[in-house]
Amino acid sequence: MTIRNWFWVLALGFGWGASFLFNAILLRDIGPLSVSALRIALGAATCWAWVWATRKPVPWRPALAAQMLFLGLANYGIPFAIYPMAQQYVTSGVAGIVNAMMPIMVVIVSHFWPGGEKATAGRSLGILFGFAGIVVLTLPAVGRGAESQVWAILFMLLAPICYAVALNYLRRFHGLDTAVLAAMALTAGAVEMTPVMLAVEGVPHITSLAGWLSLIAIGVALTGLSFIAMYALVGRVGATNASTVTFVAPVSAVLLGALVLGDHVETEHLLGMALIFCGLAVLDGRLLTWRRRAN
Repeated sequence: MTIRNWFWVLALGFGWGASFLFNAILLRDIGPLSVSALRIALGAATCWAWVWATRKPVPWRPALAAQMLFLGLANYGIPFAIYPMAQQYVTSGVAGIVNAMMPIMVVIVSHFWPGGEKATAGRSLGILFGFAGIVVLTLPAVGRGAESQVWAILFMLLAPICYAVALNYLRRFHGLDTAVLAAMALTAGAVEMTPVMLAVEGVPHITSLAGWLSLIAIGVALTGLSFIAMYALVGRVGATNASTVTFVAPVSAVLLGALVLGDHVETEHLLGMALIFCGLAVLDGRLLTWRRRAN
């Protein structure tokens, strides 16, 4: 990993952690389904602008369109709605920590996915660390009797599961340019989420400058441009190295929530994040590799 590649890992991780802050700001003006639909629509427009500017070929097939409807819902529509819905009850930092469960959920889903990679004993240990972190994360809410917060944390686990399903489903799109894939899937997600938004919440009205700036940041920068950058990074350094953004995002989510929104960070939140990080480190496998090399 060169310094340039590490810069992009840190930038993407920090940015995706900041998305939970922007969710919280947008929720002051609009509902959670509006946050999801508008974010996806702006992300799709940004990706299409990139596709057209770089003159990438775009395949049009009915079967591919049907597949994009599923991918757009699993990878964007549902998870992008789950987090703002849950953030009505929990802080942005807690949401960022739960999001770090994504690689752990990938291992679980892959184990049961047809042709997927089976979980090893080491990966099973990583899964246990991850779920131990979730249990610790809920302790403050349990102690206060805040059942809505406990259910919000458990509800958020559906988002990493959706990401895990989407990542396994992505295997069938070999040969399709990743920017085109993102543009088509985001478009499908926008088509699916917009009528739901209108039926449940009506036409969104953002009244504050902070809300507009947050929407531009989360839609253009943290959805459209970030996915393009992430796909490029995976091509240069591989999926394992690129996945280290998962370690950065929860840290930035917690720090920004505390500094900007004044969120209270409890000891259990930090301990839960540490346990999830231990699980991610076990799944990553590089610590064991470095230890063997040192020996």
